[in-house]
Amino acid sequence: MADPLPTLGFGTYKLEDPEDCVENVQRALDVGYRHIDTAQVYENEEYVGDAIAESDVPREEIFLATKIGTENLAYEDVLASVEESREKLGVETIDLLYVHWPTGEYDAEDTLEAFDDLVQNGTIDRIGLSNFRPDQLEEAERILQAPVFAHQVECHPMLPQDELLAYAEDNDHHLVAYSPIARGEVAEVPEINDIAGNYNATAAQVALAWLLKRGISPIPKASGDHVEENYRALELVDELTEADVEKIEGIDDRERLIDPDDAPWNDPPAAE
Repeated sequence: MADPLPTLGFGTYKLEDPEDCVENVQRALDVGYRHIDTAQVYENEEYVGDAIAESDVPREEIFLATKIGTENLAYEDVLASVEESREKLGVETIDLLYVHWPTGEYDAEDTLEAFDDLVQNGTIDRIGLSNFRPDQLEEAERILQAPVFAHQVECHPMLPQDELLAYAEDNDHHLVAYSPIARGEVAEVPEINDIAGNYNATAAQVALAWLLKRGISPIPKASGDHVEENYRALELVDELTEADVEKIEGIDDRERLIDPDDAPWNDPPAAE
């Protein structure tokens, strides 16, 4: 399997206010999160960097990931924009850099050559992809010299991503789940609430524990008391039974929350 990835991460989407972002990232680190996820498009890399710099947690214990925006995916733009990201984050090396979406200026050969070069010169440690179709993953793996370390996609009980999880397992990379509690919608699912009641847990904790039990690394965004609440999902993983897992997997509702018109799944490859 690929090198370890801290199982439960902390997402920073929508943490755009400087004080709010710094406070919640520091709170997450204090609680025990060691995987922090941001992106150029979130416009908070500087605040995430401030939180890490001011935290008592040593930098070497923090796994830091960011993503290149779709307008910065031409070769030279990748190199220039990741240097800006590195400066904002205040780090010498970014642990994991993603192609945020294979759209916009994305060109597999051009973009991924830049990512390989960033690994070679030590600017980044690992390469990630996000929101790719299986055929796009295969193409990227053929082109890249460095291995794909992680693939980040929307994943939650209403969008289990079985195909991409199987692909990740077969191809030795991590599957990372964004929107892992479906923007709070898991609290409206009867099956999840039934299980939560059995363990005196929240629906969010059950959804996160289910993902973790499947070997997926969720990165819930949270603030306030929800930071600690979500982290306690780690305590629930071993308690979930096979019956619990089957009950969640049997949920009939299927819903994709993040679905832009130009998303790869809305533009399937032509039949051969």
